[in-house]
Amino acid sequence: MKSGRQEAILRLIQENAIDTQSDLLDLLRREGFEVTQATVSRDLKALRLVKSLGEDGRYRYTSGLSHEDKTYPKFHSLFDHAALTVDYAGNMVVIKCASGMAQGICAAMDALQWKTVVGTLAGDDTIFCVMRTESDAADMAQKLQQLK
Repeated sequence: MKSGRQEAILRLIQENAIDTQSDLLDLLRREGFEVTQATVSRDLKALRLVKSLGEDGRYRYTSGLSHEDKTYPKFHSLFDHAALTVDYAGNMVVIKCASGMAQGICAAMDALQWKTVVGTLAGDDTIFCVMRTESDAADMAQKLQQLK
């Protein structure tokens, strides 16, 4: 029961911008978990969840284990040195890389867990990144081009 509830908490904070324990408690109850605020508080501590500033300027619960702030510098360094071109078509971003570097860049990109990325696929020198929408692809391509 505890592990199922904690798995639900991790899923909920990834799917929703949750900024209070009360909001999390409500979502858990909607999913059938009979919990108290004290239980939610203990779960947050056990899972080592922290509040981080989101892109929207609001604080929300996130997992401290794979936080973007720690991973982004590694990605940026790899991308800056090995990515050659970035383009997009439809909802797909295509990144051409130095030979042998695509999988490393792709793994670093996956670790960032960007919400607009549906999935990635890397070969030897090319990464395909499927985005949720064409607009997301255009935005991502622009952001990645600025890293060069």
